[in-house]
Amino acid sequence: MSNLVIEIGNTALKAAWSESTTLGKTFRYQGEKYLDFILSLTRREKPVVMAVSSVFPLSEADMEALRAECTRLLVLDANHREALLSHGLPSHLSYDRAAAILAARYLFKGRGCTIVDFGTTLSVDFTDADGAYLGGNISLGFRTRFKALSRYSRSLPLVEIPENPAETGLSEVSSIESGVVSGIIFEIEGYLRAHPDNITVFTGGDANYFAKRMKSSIFAICNLVLMGLTLMADEYVRKD
Repeated sequence: MSNLVIEIGNTALKAAWSESTTLGKTFRYQGEKYLDFILSLTRREKPVVMAVSSVFPLSEADMEALRAECTRLLVLDANHREALLSHGLPSHLSYDRAAAILAARYLFKGRGCTIVDFGTTLSVDFTDADGAYLGGNISLGFRTRFKALSRYSRSLPLVEIPENPAETGLSEVSSIESGVVSGIIFEIEGYLRAHPDNITVFTGGDANYFAKRMKSSIFAICNLVLMGLTLMADEYVRKD
């Protein structure tokens, strides 16, 4: 019997079927009818555990609809923070960050980790060799930086993600491209220098974009959050 793990983020929903601790095929949805999308996944098969991590609290009506589709429902949102404390993590963490930390603990047991999540925000979290959480930072994400420059400066255009940004801009557009990309690279390199013995893990939508531009050795695992939710779902099954 399979579990279904779901990450509802700021801009998109990602989901995957999982078997024990193994993550299967992933799905992505961008839109407002997230419940309809989830129900479309369970139409043919009902999961044992449905683990849902959400950046916003799920309504009681939505949780009831999801409970009807599975044997056990594990909701991870602002109103359900018990699982964070049970894993030795502070209650202020969002569940996507928490799941990524749990996955890194599992994959790199015995090693400290620097976990960088490239999403709407850029989050950086640190663990020691025993898996203890050492704290983390949040700043603007990659695409969010381009949007902020355009929104808060009347004279600057909204620039798309560049495929090959120049090291130094020679026009308005290339200056924005270079400034944003180089700024994030310099920011991350600073964290890596501060934690030289850590394994570095990139995750999120832009993980591969930046992993190939780093001089240091990087593990790029785009579905790290779903892997963490898979571990939590499997643990939820084995508790009974």
